[in-house]
Amino acid sequence: MKTFEYTITDEVGIHARPAGLLVKECKELASSVTLTSNGKSADAKKLMALLALGVKKGDTVKVEISGTDEEQAAEKIEAFFQNSL
Repeated sequence: MKTFEYTITDEVGIHARPAGLLVKECKELASSVTLTSNGKSADAKKLMALLALGVKKGDTVKVEISGTDEEQAAEKIEAFFQNSL
């Protein structure tokens, strides 16, 4: 399992547009991706679950990635967070 934490810098947090892009990225992976923030967790392959987390600017998100391609998946998802959130 690979994990990393990221503090959201996007002005409105994880909203529909970046959440949709994140879901698309995660669905291409064999690994499972779970986001945890403010005591709640969500499968990153499910748009409504991500939006239900209510992640705002300044919140720290823990990302857990596990599966057969977790090394590459972790790099890809961390880059996505840095570029989009």
